Amino acid sequence: MALNSKQRSFLIGLASKEDALFQVGKAGITPEVCEAVSDALEARELVKIKLLKNCFDDVRGAGETLAGRTRSELVKVIGRTLVLYRPSKEHKRIELQ
Repeated sequence: MALNSKQRSFLIGLASKEDALFQVGKAGITPEVCEAVSDALEARELVKIKLLKNCFDDVRGAGETLAGRTRSELVKVIGRTLVLYRPSKEHKRIELQ
């Protein structure tokens, strides 16, 4: 599921209106965080995640790790904020062209 530039731009526009749904702190990317993000992706399809300053993980590396573990696409890294997208199997809300 590779996104083209128009799809990525559309998703970034949608994400700009949303607040971060998760905050990742000192513990980093744990299995519990991955499970919660996966559940949120199934319900919402597009999720913003904020990495706090006390999270010592590399932001892009953490985004790629989280995207891999949740089988989603890393749309964008903005500062310490990640945007992930995965189409829902049951609750299709975002229609990409």
